[in-house]
Amino acid sequence: MFPIAQNLKDVRAAIAAAAHRARRDPGSVRLVAVSKTVDLSLIRAAVDAGQDLFGENYLQEARDKIAVLGRPVSWHLVGHLQSNKAREAVALFDLIHAVDRLKLARALDAAAARQGKVQDVLIQVNQAGEATKSGVDPAAAPALLQEVARLPHLRVLGLMTMPPWFPDPEAARPYFQALRALQDHLRGLTGLPLTELSMGMSGDFAVAVEEGSTLVRVGTAIFGSRG
Repeated sequence: MFPIAQNLKDVRAAIAAAAHRARRDPGSVRLVAVSKTVDLSLIRAAVDAGQDLFGENYLQEARDKIAVLGRPVSWHLVGHLQSNKAREAVALFDLIHAVDRLKLARALDAAAARQGKVQDVLIQVNQAGEATKSGVDPAAAPALLQEVARLPHLRVLGLMTMPPWFPDPEAARPYFQALRALQDHLRGLTGLPLTELSMGMSGDFAVAVEEGSTLVRVGTAIFGSRG
């Protein structure tokens, strides 16, 4: 079996096992294959192995890949986005994971209006307060969500977070638990379904699934190290 296909099989099996441990339906968790800096041949191998959802961090790279591969698969933007790139992001991506400020949300809403689209987004929360990472402070998330939810051409599906890296994935569990608790609080506050939680990467996705993740963003475990 081609390594990419085997890697995908292994990751899917780990997701299913984690879901079963948490008494969840494995089908409630979607695997986002993060393909930034990955060669097209490897992405094609993943598509051939049944992977239909990919995450990209950079607009220019994503544009080039989508131009070649087209849209037999779904594309998500999982990296930081500048407000002046909103038009292109709306044109390229089915879901934008990292909305963390009102200025960006308004730019996305305006772009979606011009393109006749309702853009699906997630609110990125910086649970650890790391200065090197994007995301709204948890305390400010309710106000941001309420403002974004008023924008007619955006649909907020849920929340995203990226905890600090730890050699032991168990150390990330409190951050995933905190995002799940915030999701519950925001549901009660706004009445929005907020069905999606984007959390978990190659080193900790099993823990994230145990804590309620519906979207795991996995790159290295599928495609190998980026060198």
